Amino acid sequence: MRKKRISKATVKKSTKSTTKPSASKEWTEGRFRAFITSTLRGGFRKYPPKYEVLKAALWGKKLNSKTGRQCVHYTCASCKGEYPAKEVNVDHIDPVVCPENGFIDWDTFIGRLFCPKENLQVLCSKCHTKKTKEERETRNGSKK
Repeated sequence: MRKKRISKATVKKSTKSTTKPSASKEWTEGRFRAFITSTLRGGFRKYPPKYEVLKAALWGKKLNSKTGRQCVHYTCASCKGEYPAKEVNVDHIDPVVCPENGFIDWDTFIGRLFCPKENLQVLCSKCHTKKTKEERETRNGSKK
């Protein structure tokens, strides 16, 4: 088997400076930030304090009215209702992205995302949607 020699003439050096990784083109700042944010939030799904908060909000097993099956239910911290696991979210009491100032920097974002369990609560989907909407309106209102 012969080894193929690569001369310096055949190695092309890129004249385009790519600051962000990409298969075909340079990433925009927004695309890069969305990628990093998504990756960090994916890591939060396995964050142990999240499961401690879920365990504390555990009501027990009961019949799910929608499916007719026994399933685990959790208590919503806002409305105090009991909901199956698919209808609850673990929410940050103090939002990850500040409603008044928006995104500050990555250190702040990571510090707020991976917070102590005292800053986490279990909310039903309805209460979580309402709280998130209010936070977005505050954030968008302060930009104007």
